[in-house]
Amino acid sequence: MAGTRRQDGLDHVDLSYPPEAEEFRAELRAWLTANIPAAWTEPGFWATVGEDEAFDLRRDWERRKALAGFAGIDWPVEYGGRGGTPAMRAIHDSELVRARAPRSVNSLGLVFLAPTVMAVGTPEQKADIIGPMLRNEVIWCQGFSEPDAGSDLAALRTRGVLDGDEFVVNGQKVWTTFAGRGDRIFTMVRTEPGSSRHRGLSLLLIDMHAPGVEVRPIRQMSGVSEFGEVFLTDVRVPASQCLGGIGNGWATAMLLLSFERGAAGISQYTAYRQAYDEIVRVARALGRAGDPVLRQELARRRVELECLHYQAMHVLTEVEQGRDLGASSSVTKLQWSQAYQGLFETFDELLGADVALLRPTADLDLTALRQESFWTRSVTIWGGSSQVQRTIVAERVLGLPRGS
Repeated sequence: MAGTRRQDGLDHVDLSYPPEAEEFRAELRAWLTANIPAAWTEPGFWATVGEDEAFDLRRDWERRKALAGFAGIDWPVEYGGRGGTPAMRAIHDSELVRARAPRSVNSLGLVFLAPTVMAVGTPEQKADIIGPMLRNEVIWCQGFSEPDAGSDLAALRTRGVLDGDEFVVNGQKVWTTFAGRGDRIFTMVRTEPGSSRHRGLSLLLIDMHAPGVEVRPIRQMSGVSEFGEVFLTDVRVPASQCLGGIGNGWATAMLLLSFERGAAGISQYTAYRQAYDEIVRVARALGRAGDPVLRQELARRRVELECLHYQAMHVLTEVEQGRDLGASSSVTKLQWSQAYQGLFETFDELLGADVALLRPTADLDLTALRQESFWTRSVTIWGGSSQVQRTIVAERVLGLPRGS
C-alpha cells in the first residue's frame, strides 16, 4: 500500500493492499466468524444487556482475541505485538467493524498510551504497562479534561507537589472515559509551582484504587454512564510513575495524541457506511425512499463518506511511507466528525417528530440508531473541537495568518 508516481509525474494513492495484508484479512475474518456469537451482531443487542454485563463480556472477548494473536497488530513483537504493518492494522480495525465485533474496553490505553510508553517509557514502565494492557488485565482511562480546561488543555489546574520521591496530587478531571471501570489513569498534572500554560506539566500514571481517588459517574442522555468525574485529594503518586520526564508533559501529551488519527479513518468509514445503510433501510420501511429531497440529502451524505474513505486511504499511504502527519491530522478529525454528525442529522430529519420514539412502527426498532444519534452530538467537541481543528488547519496546514 504505497503511493506511486504516474507517467505524467503526479502522485496517486494506491487503493489496494499487498498480498500479505490480504492473507491477514482472511485469517482474521475466519477467526471473527468463529468467535462472535450471532446474537451479539443483532442491531440493538448491546442495548438490551446491562452495563456491567456488557463490559465484562467485551473485556473477556477482547482478552481472548489478544491470546489468539489478534491484538497489537502493528506493535513490535518484543512488546507482545504481531509486528505487522499500518495496512494490517487498518484491516484489523475495519474487519472488526464489518463483523460487528464488541467495542474495545481498553481503547485509550491501546491506541494512545501503549505506543507512547514504547517510545519514551522507562524499561520498568514498559514491563509494567504494555503486557497487562494487551491482555486486558489492567484497564486504562485518560484524565485530560477539567472543568475549566476542555479543548484548552494547557489551562489545567490539577497540581502535583513533590514530597520526597512521591507527588501529592490534588485536582479534578471531568468527562473521563471509563472512569468507573479504569484500574489506572494517565493524566496531566502541573508539577512545577508558578508555571503556566504549556510549561511545568507532567504526565502521571495514577492507580485509580489509591486512597484519595473518588469517581462520580456522569449519566449521558443516551442512558449510559461511560464518562465520569475524577476527584484527586492528596493522592500520593511515585515519581517513577511520570511518563516522558518531569516537566515534559506537554511534549509527551502531544506525542500521545499524535497516535490517534493515523489510519483510523478506514474503520470509521466502514462503521459509518453501516450506519448509512441502516438509515436507508429505515427510509424504505417508512415509505420515504421516493422522497426527492431526502434522496438528495442521502446522496450528499454518501458523497461525504466516500470523500472520507479516500482521505483515509491517502493518510494510510502517508503512514505506510513513514511520513509524519503533523498538523494535517486535524483535517482527518474535522472530516470524520463532521461527516458522522451530518449523517445522523439526516437521520433525525428523516424521522421528524418520531425521532423520540424507539419504535415508530411495530416492526422497526430504532434503539441502537437513536443512541448513536445522541453520541454523534459530541464528536465535534471531544478530541479537539471543530473550531480548534479549523484554526490548526488554517494556521499550520494552509499557512494563513493568525487572527487578531
